[in-house]
Amino acid sequence: MNVDNVKSQMRKGMLEYCIMLLLHKESAYASDIIQKLKEAKLIVVEGTLYPLLTRLKNDDLLGYEWIESTQGPPRKYYRLTEKGESFLRELETSWRELNETVEKLSNSKF
Repeated sequence: MNVDNVKSQMRKGMLEYCIMLLLHKESAYASDIIQKLKEAKLIVVEGTLYPLLTRLKNDDLLGYEWIESTQGPPRKYYRLTEKGESFLRELETSWRELNETVEKLSNSKF
């Protein structure tokens, strides 16, 4: 078994949650999302991010607005919808439960 493959699958599973956490705090442009994820040591490329943003938008979890830019064409800023905020709360509950389980297992004596 390859550790890198497992790590990659773990990151993919967390990506949606992490993006929604970022957008809960403030609306963001796609390149800003990528930068913030990089700063958090979660490397994501545009080819991964854009399809995910589109899927979240199609599921009515994200909305967006075009904002004029001083450095070129208008930019699409993503934000959580009301449905997205509710979904994020459910994800946060699931994350806490999963994290608690992992902590219990890692601290238990086998």
